[in-house]
Amino acid sequence: MQYKEQIDLDRIPQHVAIIMDGNGRWAKQRGHERSYGHQAGAETVHIIAEEAARLGIKYLTLYTFSTENWNRPTDEVAALMSLLFGSIEEDIFMKNNISFRIIGDINKLPANVQERLKTCVEHTAGNSGMCLVLALSYSSHWEITEAARQVAIKVQKGELTPNEIDSNMIAQHLTTHFMPNPDLLIRTGGEIRLSNYLLWQCAYSELYFCETYWPDFNEEELRKAICDYQKRERRFGKTSEQIN
Repeated sequence: MQYKEQIDLDRIPQHVAIIMDGNGRWAKQRGHERSYGHQAGAETVHIIAEEAARLGIKYLTLYTFSTENWNRPTDEVAALMSLLFGSIEEDIFMKNNISFRIIGDINKLPANVQERLKTCVEHTAGNSGMCLVLALSYSSHWEITEAARQVAIKVQKGELTPNEIDSNMIAQHLTTHFMPNPDLLIRTGGEIRLSNYLLWQCAYSELYFCETYWPDFNEEELRKAICDYQKRERRFGKTSEQIN
């Protein structure tokens, strides 16, 4: 089946979030070091970003490096940071009218990586097409804790009262405040869990899990996920009768 012909372009999810899993296992199956898989995965990022932009997705958020990933072997973390520095290609963003954003505790990243990322954010800020968001040194526990801390400081300063704190207030203090919540969350690699990723934001996201390792996740795999999404009825707590 060619999923390209099956997609309803009038019902494309506005925001797609992806947990890019399986790089290391993909590499090991081929007799290579895990870093080889991460390199292949970086190429997949470019392929999927371009296809997402072509399909009309407005926001694509990729779980690139979690706060827990800092606990991986030092040489693997160093290789990931080096790969991250080298894989930010502004030409791809400019060619596809893609803007670039980052969410996460980026102050923990190496200084040269921080500078490279910030430069790319600045240079692509005027692009009006899709927004590609990398979640770097990110976890939902970290994000929600930071939001709670910011709100508490405002209460302490008298800028807010406890009665003014609601879900909208919390959402405004999350790192994702500039974009809508994900309509569709995709996880590659066969695992069925959220791994501390956008837990607040994905309360009503449609979840899609596939066996394909991230380096093998191509344009057709993305279209397949979107076609699956388009078959679902999104009720947000309401009944089918209310939706229809």
